[in-house]
Amino acid sequence: MESIILHKRIKKTSHEAKKERRKGLIPGIIYGKNINNMMFEIGELELNKEITRSGEHGVLSVNLDGESHKALIKEIQRDPVHHKITHIDLAELPENTVVQTEVPIVFNGEDLIMKKGGAVQKEKSNVKVQCKGESIPKFINVDLSKLDIGDSYRIGDIEMAGDISIIEDFNSIIASVTMNKKPSDIEVETEE
Repeated sequence: MESIILHKRIKKTSHEAKKERRKGLIPGIIYGKNINNMMFEIGELELNKEITRSGEHGVLSVNLDGESHKALIKEIQRDPVHHKITHIDLAELPENTVVQTEVPIVFNGEDLIMKKGGAVQKEKSNVKVQCKGESIPKFINVDLSKLDIGDSYRIGDIEMAGDISIIEDFNSIIASVTMNKKPSDIEVETEE
């Protein structure tokens, strides 16, 4: 894992942060027990590359004042229109620390359900897990291809590695399959 360099940011006004964003720099803050809370800026391309590699709630290796640290991505704020990152919060992650974080769900097999005449109702997009920082998965695969109309996929159906614990209700529904209404079915219902 390559370390990304965090450049200390002294400017504290939002006007200055907007100027930095136009230059391709993203403002952020890192906090932790061994690190004084520090505002920083990082190159947008460099940050996007690392997020693509480790995931939106993953662990980054950062260089801060010449020292290497591991940091957990706590929050990423995005522009609502352009979806560009506008701010990032990092938390120091000491070695062998167990953390709780959310991991995104990637749904597979939706095309097979559509061929059967079904539609997928997604109830969750993330799952809360507890594990060591180095074990955080980038995403969780949920295979819906074996489901039939009327079936549900629950948290308890997810298969995880032994060192990762899901800390949500195992009966919570992640996705369910319903009958897909065709436009002709809708017209018939409205005419009656």
